[in-house]
Amino acid sequence: MTAAPASGAPSARGAEVGRRIGVGLMHGLWRPRVLGAWKVPVSGPVILAVNHSHNIDGPMVMGVAPRPTHFLIKKEAFIGPLGNFLTGIGQLEVDRATADRTAITRALGVLADGGVLGIFPEGTRGEGDFASLRAGLAYFAVRSGAPIVPVAVLGSTDRRGRLITALPPLRSRVDVVFGDPFQAGDGSGRRTRKALDEATERIQKQLSAHLESARHFTGRRATL
Repeated sequence: MTAAPASGAPSARGAEVGRRIGVGLMHGLWRPRVLGAWKVPVSGPVILAVNHSHNIDGPMVMGVAPRPTHFLIKKEAFIGPLGNFLTGIGQLEVDRATADRTAITRALGVLADGGVLGIFPEGTRGEGDFASLRAGLAYFAVRSGAPIVPVAVLGSTDRRGRLITALPPLRSRVDVVFGDPFQAGDGSGRRTRKALDEATERIQKQLSAHLESARHFTGRRATL
């Protein structure tokens, strides 16, 4: 396993290893159907904004995304061997209770290096409907100028056949729908609180519209 560099910057090579692990794991346990992956820019900084209703959302997107992705993941997951593993595959630890400057710096570093940053803009698992967004996504998008690609993860709501209640049935289909990239800022370059609030509103409209479109296209009226 490739560890993160001593500087604390996430390992790009590690993220590629994580993508390969995700491919095998997700395709082994479920049946991912990936739509619109070609919409992710092939190079340059990108932010993947993913709805979050279940623990498999991150690993699923990490595995099926066309580029290695560095996700911001809550610090509570970085415990013991799992923490070492997540760091080794280039994921970013973040303290959601504070303005985690270390995580912010590392995330901006990913984008400055032309990498892909994965964010759950709702901040935590919920209904997965983008109804309540935090300002962090707007900050990263406006500060870096990176386009946002909305990602909807949609699966079966049928609880039959689940070995673990909180997981979708094994071998069931999970749809991952990538949307069109868009810019969060208004082109002015402003980073004021008002500008970020306005950007958050624009982002929420775009993400909600993509989720509704993805649900209509796939026939999935609800998330996992």
